Amino acid sequence: MDLLNTILQAGGGDAVKQLSKQFNLGEGQIADVLEQVVPALGGGMQRNAQQSGGLDSLLGALQKGSHAEYLDNPAKLADSSAQTEGNGILGHLLGSKDVSRALAGKASANTGVSDGIIKQMLPMVASLAMGAVGKQQQAAPQASSSGGLGDLLGNMIDADKDGSAVDDLLGMAGKLFGR
Repeated sequence: MDLLNTILQAGGGDAVKQLSKQFNLGEGQIADVLEQVVPALGGGMQRNAQQSGGLDSLLGALQKGSHAEYLDNPAKLADSSAQTEGNGILGHLLGSKDVSRALAGKASANTGVSDGIIKQMLPMVASLAMGAVGKQQQAAPQASSSGGLGDLLGNMIDADKDGSAVDDLLGMAGKLFGR
């Protein structure tokens, strides 16, 4: 299952409901925002996994963190720990607050949801994304081997299941940056 659908279906759709309640938005609006931001987060994970030491760092974060709890119990997204953990994840995945702001701005332009709300939502979405990858990694323990997690991330991002995430990432980037 790809990263976006894993998050959309988390807790039988409860993650979307929780975000909807938390940010006073309709579930459709939350899904639209997720469609805009999750691919960028997945791409950040994939880039990190391909950097020197990045795979070990990502595996370590997956093993140490309890990110899957946000998928299993989406009500925990309201806890301050989701915001704190999510901000740390965003720093690793996107590299800077400027990139997070740009992502929120583009998602806002494409969805009509305020970029301020999206900025507040991004840490929670990052926590959900790490939880989704963690669950997939647990389900596919071979991902602990070299290249395995990268392959797993590629499969989660490969929305059209053509065996390559490159076209999907390019399409996502095009949608995100209006090309």
